[in-house]
Amino acid sequence: MAHSHSHGDHNANRTRLAAAFSVTALFMLAEVIGGLLSGSLALLADAGHMLTDAAALLMALLAVQFARRKPNARHTFGLLRLTTLAAFVNAIALLVITVLIVWEAIRRFTHPQPIEGGLMLGIAIAGLFANLLSFWLLHRGSGEKNLNVRAAALHVMGDLLGSVGAIAAAVIVMLTGWTPIDPILSLLVSVLVVRSAWALLRESLHELLEGAPVNINIDKLARELKLNIDEVRNVHHIHLWQVGEKPVLTLHVQVVPPYDHDGLLRKIHHYLHQHYQIEHATVQMEYQACSLPDCALGSEHAADDDHHAVLDGHAHHHH
Repeated sequence: MAHSHSHGDHNANRTRLAAAFSVTALFMLAEVIGGLLSGSLALLADAGHMLTDAAALLMALLAVQFARRKPNARHTFGLLRLTTLAAFVNAIALLVITVLIVWEAIRRFTHPQPIEGGLMLGIAIAGLFANLLSFWLLHRGSGEKNLNVRAAALHVMGDLLGSVGAIAAAVIVMLTGWTPIDPILSLLVSVLVVRSAWALLRESLHELLEGAPVNINIDKLARELKLNIDEVRNVHHIHLWQVGEKPVLTLHVQVVPPYDHDGLLRKIHHYLHQHYQIEHATVQMEYQACSLPDCALGSEHAADDDHHAVLDGHAHHHH
């Protein structure tokens, strides 16, 4: 199973994640202290995001480390799925912390708290720069292809909005003394973060439940194999899933008995790799029609193609 990323990419991801984690953890502590001293919920909300950021970054860091381990007899795909699991946990953590912030914000409307605007503003500005630095670190290189680095960047993005909200709230409190702006802005930030976290939760859950990669249409893949490779008569028993960032495919193809069996197999593998970036495919070639009920999976025209079958009762399983 070939790696889609070089070790250079993994090392760069690890270095970026480690740097972003250090920056985030440091400023999370600053915001917790600042939030408690100034009485600002917007700062504490931001610190809450930063706490999940730090956890997200730490998990992403561990996941990148585990993903480098070679496959073995017990884990034949290696530990690539850990990156997806980390993204899933991150999304849930962010949703939970957002619920706590919303709860506290609602409580603040009925029991307003005094806020030290100057201290709040200073901490919020420092937090904004820390988030900008983390976001920049995570958005360079191959991060956009890695669900886990993207999960971490999503956390920081929510946090960036939190810092902007905290700055705005601090300015309004200093100019007008109107403290309800603090919980109002923490609620607005929460709504934006929930939207991102929900998308991440759906995507990681889809992968954990062995869903097919969203960018590959199975019916289209089956049709194109028949159209572009003359010997292929029918495609069925298609199973497509994803491990880490790698699509994995198994399928049965009913073919005209080829003059060069291995050549045809190479042609199918080459087509899958060229057009669908599938490097790991198990193709079973059959020379007679498939009559089982689920043969139509991935091919709308299985029945129509049965008359093309050539009665040669050999099936080959190749990897």
